[in-house]
This record gives sequence, structure tokens and C-alpha cells, in this order.
Amino acid sequence: MVAALRPRPYRSVLYIPGSKERALEKARELDCDAIIFDLEDAVAPDEKANARALLARVLAEADFGGRARIVRVNGLDTGWGHADATAFASAIRAGAKVDAILVPKVSAAADLDAVAALVPDVPLWAMMETALGMLNAAAIAAHPRLEGLVMGTNDLARELGSRFRPDRLAMQAGLGLCLLAAKAHGRIIVDGVYNAFKDDAGLLAECEQGRDMGFDGKTLIHPAQLAIANAAFAPSEAEIDLARRQIAAFEEAKAAGQGVAVVDGRIVENLHVVTARQALARAEAIAERAK
Repeated sequence: MVAALRPRPYRSVLYIPGSKERALEKARELDCDAIIFDLEDAVAPDEKANARALLARVLAEADFGGRARIVRVNGLDTGWGHADATAFASAIRAGAKVDAILVPKVSAAADLDAVAALVPDVPLWAMMETALGMLNAAAIAAHPRLEGLVMGTNDLARELGSRFRPDRLAMQAGLGLCLLAAKAHGRIIVDGVYNAFKDDAGLLAECEQGRDMGFDGKTLIHPAQLAIANAAFAPSEAEIDLARRQIAAFEEAKAAGQGVAVVDGRIVENLHVVTARQALARAEAIAERAK
């Protein structure tokens, strides 16, 4: 299945702790495409219930504009996951604005079935952060309720016992399997976090690597990372200009009865025009979200 043009960008997907009211308020002003409101790793055990209630109230009352609102619940194998799922199912029915529920540590499609039964009203996203999840990526991406995949590279590295390398050599097999699965089933897929939030050069390099691999955007842990991710995953002015010229040249060639055009010394066929139209659609979606 070829991914359809998406009406919403996911260049920057920022984690926000669900327990921090000030952070939740500030998030409404940040230049991110999506927010993962985290009830899992970012919330201490004794704050889980309070965070759940606070986040449900905030998402019922606050306006987050065009930012996608994704709630990461705790796993159903914990003491909080079932309560998270049922609480947000009720909150959504009561009017809370939630675009998706993010399920942690998805290792098989059955993990999504369990949450889908508890939360019937919104799309599901899957955290891809286990070795078994990498091996089952195709079945997970094929789940009918799934909309997006999020790479959990920190947990994956822990499970693999791998070390950090700037080229992410140890991650390449898992990243590639999940990318193939996402693209085959038309799902959104966003890259894992970059932990050194003061290392702009390292973040840029990893964003560019993820973009060139085919990720739709990157998950982020700090607002200081937003500008770099937004720029890296957006079409550049040069790319937009080239896309427009490719489309125009191909349409002119087609009107003349030819199947290919030439732009800047390179052949332009229909597949290049499809890519060009996708780039323009991304640029338009980014401009629309910024309003």
C-alpha cells in the first residue's frame, strides 16, 4: 500500500510529562507539530493517578491549535495501564480532544487489540522499542486501528545491549524493518529521541539521517530541539522550487505526447512527479499548521 498524502505534518513530536501542569500550559505555545502527553516514563509511580486526571482535564479544556494530541498510556501489564485506557475512553466520549492513544512496548499486534477494545474511539499509535516488536513490525503496522509508529530507540538499545554511535549502526536493522512496515501499510512513522538536547550538531545529523531514510519526523525531549527538527524534516526552498519545475516540465512533455521530461540534466518520469507533489503537499501542510 502506498502512503497517502497526509493533511498534517509530524516533523517535530515533543514529549511532555502529563504530570506537569506548567509544561502542559507552555506546550500550547511551542512550535511543534505534535505532542506526546506522557503518562508512562515521564511520570513517577506515585503521580500516575494525579497525572491521568490532570491530563484528561487539560485536554478537555485547553486549545492546542493544529498540534496533534497523542496520549501515551502505561502498558496494560502495569498497575496503571487499564485505568489510563478506560479513563481516556471516558474522557474522549465526554469531549476531551485526543487524536491518538500511544501504546508502549508493542511487541505484537495482539498488544494493540487489547487497547483497541478499551479505547474504541480514536486511532492507535505503537511504540516500537523491543526486539520482538522489530521482528513483528509488519503485522503491527497492518493492524486496522493503527495510524502511526514511534521508534523507542533508548529502550531498544537497552534490550540489544548496544552502545551509542553517531551512525546508529546497531539501530539500522530495527529502524529499517519498521520503516518498511510503515511505508507498506501507509502509516506515519517518527524517529526516536536524541538524548543530548544541548548538542545541536549531533541532533541535526541524526535528523538528517532519519529524514533521508524516510521518517516523517522525530520525537524530541526538549523544546530547544524543535527548530532543528522542523527545518530538517521540511522541504527546503530549493526542493520546493525543483518540485514545481519538475511538475511543470512533465506536464509540458505529456502535452507534447512524451513520457519523460528533463530538468537540470536529469530525467523526470511520473514517479518523480508523484514525489514532487508529495513535497509540495508537505510544504502546504506545514504552512497551514503554522497559521
